[in-house]
Amino acid sequence: GRLARLPDEILEVVGAQFRSSDGRWVGVSGRARTVVYNTENVSEDDLPDSIWGFVEPQWSGRIGWAPANGSFLVMVTGMRYLWGDDRTRQWLDGITANDPQVYPKNSPIVQAVGAGEVDVGFVNHYYLIRALQEDAQFPARNHHTRNADPGALMMVSGVGVLASSENQDAALKLAEFLVSEMGQQYFASRTFEYPVVQGTTTHPALVPLSETDAPTIDLKELADLEGTLDLLRDAGVL
Repeated sequence: GRLARLPDEILEVVGAQFRSSDGRWVGVSGRARTVVYNTENVSEDDLPDSIWGFVEPQWSGRIGWAPANGSFLVMVTGMRYLWGDDRTRQWLDGITANDPQVYPKNSPIVQAVGAGEVDVGFVNHYYLIRALQEDAQFPARNHHTRNADPGALMMVSGVGVLASSENQDAALKLAEFLVSEMGQQYFASRTFEYPVVQGTTTHPALVPLSETDAPTIDLKELADLEGTLDLLRDAGVL
């Protein structure tokens, strides 16, 4: 209730799945959850179609994750919505039983996968592309799980304007810029995220959005981070 409704001219340039249903915020970039894997140790054919597959014992000691990281929390929240709390708890228990290496955030996981410290890691898609921009021979690639799996969740960063703001005009200009052609091209070309406005040229390293097979979730369903934190604490992950 603290955000003002945005003007239609800002809302309507973004796809309906990337904005608030009540017009209080609008997405500016998309971030796909992926499994990054070491190409020297793992063939993509060996990777499961679902993130559930990583509970299998052959992945023991080979997984990197960042359970305190915000994007991981959102992914688990998506799991709870798609799978329910009981199955999500089973997944957490299964991964924990496989003795995963814990990292503080996404980028150290990607570096660890490239160095062979772990064979796979649960990350956002663009961290690998950043590594490949620095070293085209970096021995890792992204694997997108299939069949609307929560491991392929598409998250959105967005912008809203506080109803109490004394700088409404400036705030709206910023929001308008972020969804403009220039703003969207920046996200696509410089931060390697998915644009949320159709017609924006994406980076060639990105798997096309139409091929990511992300689950369809109303983004408001990802708001219960407190429930996710409670589940992670109860499972002994945090």
